[in-house]
Amino acid sequence: MTLDWHKHHAAIWRARKEYLRPVQHIDTIGLDDLLGIDEQKQQLAHNTGRFMLGKPANNALLWGARGTGKSSLIKAIFNHYRDQGLRLVEVEKSDLLYLPEIVDEIRDTEHRFILFCDDLSFEANETHYKSLKSVLEGSIESPPDNVLIYASSNRRHLVPESMQDNRSSGLVEGELHYADAIEEKISLSDRFGLWLSFYPPNQDQYLAMVDHYFRDYRGDREALHHAAKQFSQAKGGARSGRTAKQFFNSCSERDED
Repeated sequence: MTLDWHKHHAAIWRARKEYLRPVQHIDTIGLDDLLGIDEQKQQLAHNTGRFMLGKPANNALLWGARGTGKSSLIKAIFNHYRDQGLRLVEVEKSDLLYLPEIVDEIRDTEHRFILFCDDLSFEANETHYKSLKSVLEGSIESPPDNVLIYASSNRRHLVPESMQDNRSSGLVEGELHYADAIEEKISLSDRFGLWLSFYPPNQDQYLAMVDHYFRDYRGDREALHHAAKQFSQAKGGARSGRTAKQFFNSCSERDED
């Protein structure tokens, strides 16, 4: 089924039926909803803006601590530019072998596309990343001008390196030369021209995120912050935008009044 991209702004690849399912209820998160990652927002917005103008732009890898806004930033960037013709296609890691078919379906349309791969990483015995590499830099056919890949991951190097791989590396005339196995693995991350790193916020940044969600709260703000810190501690000390939102979701309407 060929989608009407004027009507549908986002789709998810469904491998079992091998088709793009249009998303009916798109997450409406905006750039102003994301706190503590201003530099990352600026860089990804700049890259996407160049892409929308038909200028050279990079595939992007957003990597770092869990819950720090990597996936949310990609969705917010999409929402920011979708009225200008940007479209989003989400592809699960297990479905990356279908990437060439997906790209074939969208390469000749008038719209511009972000292929979104969330929580991307590979185990040592997985080979799906080879399809991703071919789309990132092309094979005998160059990558389409209207497609970029934005991926999020907890790891900067998407394919793990083993101790045995490192033992095979060595110095040649004073320079470090990686073993072939490591070269193969780190070359995937190298194909992303834009790397954005994300780190857990400090306590003040975490509480600012809490305040953002509770901006209409009229109660004791100090008591609210104390409860938010206790909630974080109960989750192993995790401080992130995700934790702040979960704390907000856990509060009843009575608590917010």
